[in-house]
This record gives sequence, structure tokens and C-alpha cells, in this order.
Amino acid sequence: MKAQKFIRLLILLIAVTGLTFSGCKKDSNTSTADPTSLQQLTEDDNAMQNASDEAMNDVDVFLAGNHTKSTENLPCNATIDSTSVVNDTITYYITYNGWNCNHNRFRVGQVEIKKKVGTFWPQPGATVIVKHINFQIYKKGRPNKTITLNGTKTHQNVNGGTIWMLGNGLTSLVYKTWGYETVTFPNNKTRTWNIARQKTITGTPGQLVMTLDGFGSENSYSNLVMWGINQNGEQFYTRITQSVVLRQECDWDPCSGVKIHEIPSDSKSATITYGFDSNNQPVTGTDCPEKYRVDWQKNNHSGTYYLWLP
Repeated sequence: MKAQKFIRLLILLIAVTGLTFSGCKKDSNTSTADPTSLQQLTEDDNAMQNASDEAMNDVDVFLAGNHTKSTENLPCNATIDSTSVVNDTITYYITYNGWNCNHNRFRVGQVEIKKKVGTFWPQPGATVIVKHINFQIYKKGRPNKTITLNGTKTHQNVNGGTIWMLGNGLTSLVYKTWGYETVTFPNNKTRTWNIARQKTITGTPGQLVMTLDGFGSENSYSNLVMWGINQNGEQFYTRITQSVVLRQECDWDPCSGVKIHEIPSDSKSATITYGFDSNNQPVTGTDCPEKYRVDWQKNNHSGTYYLWLP
């Protein structure tokens, strides 16, 4: 009996020790160590950015074309219509109803583009207004993770040129986008977030590289890429401290860079480092990432874990 009691006690001690140390570093499937709202915010941020980028990349390609109904610059499973000129402005609508060209994201809804007559998109400083209208999107195999966007943003071609000019005399494109996005998450909660993002595109079509930075400011925060109220009703601020780099050949997944989410009302933050493989190791060379690292902190408590890219 004594021997059995000793064995049970030993098993209990091993289990408790394991729980104590595993709280410092966990995978996305088991992580509960950090404040829940930080993990939720991290996942929401990535999902929203992916959804917005899917549509904004189509907008960039469309604006680089001839603004016609030709299928040459048309996204897959989408139609393009335009209105008559009203008060020197013409409006275009991209209406989605199906899979994208890579057949990895399903989209429905509309994107509206307002452009003043005479605005030539390749000119430096050219500006349009982009509006998401019930734009719904989910990744292949994840219909239960559908994101819905409604929002209005100003989109500016800072230094001029188009995607098709890259590698043909043009070394980089710089776009600035600012405004707001109202996001409906898979649990039907809705939040409105402010956006101030600069996108720099280099490379050549088919092997493009996108670099993201924030230029917003609010209260004492700068370099903000997004800020607003999270799903838990907390004010948050998200800034990019090291440019986030995405590669077209990796399906626009973030391959490197650092982003920080801060929730000052509860003295907590999460630092997101992009570019890790399925074994939680940094990717190298041309390898594509599958995960990102989260280093969280709340008062005197902290921890690290890894999440799968959405």
C-alpha cells in the first residue's frame, strides 16, 4: 500500500511540474497561458488583414489596367460594373461570387472604387476611395471562419507607377491606405477598427514582395497600423516595429517582421514575430512560413507560444 501511495504521489508531482513549465511555451492548440483577449486580438488582426488584402490586391490590379469590363484585369468569379459620372466622380463595383483564381479563398459581396474623372492612377499622389460592402471571405476548408468587412478607406499611390511596371524601369510601388473597417467576426461580434498602413511592393509580377508599415498616431502611440476596440471591449493599439514582409510565392503569408498589440487599460501586450515553420523554427531562404510567435506580457507575468497562420 505504501508503495502504491508513493507511486501515485510521484505521478502527481510529475504532472504538476509539467503544468508549471508548460505555461511558458505552448503551441496554438493548447495555449491558455496568456490573457485570452490578447490571443483573440492576435487572431482577429491576422484574419482581418488577410481578408482586406484579398480585396485590396484586386483593387490595385484593376487600377493598373484600363478600367474596362475586359476580363484581362478581372478577378476570378467576379464582375466589374461602372456608373455614370456624378459630380466629376465615376464609381466602379467589383462584385464577387466564388473562389479566387488560386481557389484557396471564397468571396462574396462587393468592393466599390470611387475615382475622380481625370485621375490617372500611375501618377504620383493619385487617390481613390475604396469601400467594402458586405465583403465576406473564408479560407478553403474553413467556412466557419468567415470574416465580413464593411468600411471606407482612402487609397493613395504615393510614388506613382503600377504593378506591371515593376521590373521594367520601376523598382518599387508605395501605397498608403487609411480609414476604417467594420469587421464582423465568425462569432457574429462586430467591431470598427481604424487603419493607417503603408504598403511597399517590389520584385516582378509572380514574385512580388510586399512590405507593410504603420503610419498612424493616436494619443501617445505612433507607427500605428490599426487601433480600436477589441472583442472584449478593450481599447487596443497595434504598431509595427519591424516591417512585416509578405511574399507572393508564399500566398502572401507574412514571412518576417514584428508587430505589437498593446492594451493599456489592463497593462498587457503581445509581440508578434512572423516567419516560423511547423516545428516553431525560423524559416530560412525561400521557405514559406506556417506559424508565428506570440510573446505576451501582463504586469509581471509573461509567456511564449506559437499560432498557425490563418
